[in-house]
Amino acid sequence: MRAWLLVISLAACKVKDPPPITETWRDDFARGAIGADYYKSGGGFEIVGGTLSAHGAHNHPLWLHKKLPRDVRIEFDCWSTEPRGDIKVEIFGDGKSYEPENSGGYVATGYEIIFGGWFNSRSIIAKGDEHGKDVVQRTAPKVEPNRHYHWMLERAGTKLSWFVDDMTTPFLVYDDPQPWAGAGHEYFGFNNWETDTWFANLVVTPL
Repeated sequence: MRAWLLVISLAACKVKDPPPITETWRDDFARGAIGADYYKSGGGFEIVGGTLSAHGAHNHPLWLHKKLPRDVRIEFDCWSTEPRGDIKVEIFGDGKSYEPENSGGYVATGYEIIFGGWFNSRSIIAKGDEHGKDVVQRTAPKVEPNRHYHWMLERAGTKLSWFVDDMTTPFLVYDDPQPWAGAGHEYFGFNNWETDTWFANLVVTPL
């Protein structure tokens, strides 16, 4: 009897797997709290005036608690109020990882997309380690403080394309012959180190 009670108890305690996104999903952040659609791996995120605020999160992403399809388009608006820039998200991560020591040595479980990182000196798509070798990058343009940007991230096949304002010409493309997908690589997260950054009008569309 005790064994059966233990099995029932463990089943009741199991965290329910989040639903996959099978049709266009939107979030306009028009509410007072972040809510159950996200997993907070740490502090630094809040809803302010219908916008997602990120400041001082130190690589503790705010993970969207819904599985991404393998090929997907993700769009949102974003900006930074600071000349340091450093607007940052992660795609195809595990939905739970974060920087445990606040040392700046975070190795992502997905692809990091950073606009104006390293004091607004370069922008990158990195597979895993943003300080590693699996990176495509450019040094211009810089993030302009308070300028609102529209981003589109799109993966189709082996290519992860990042568009900024111009939806016809990619800002950067990471062509990965062995793209991360499936278990451990199914989530999108907003990320942040220290700068004051903002996000709005998230749209996720399966391709």
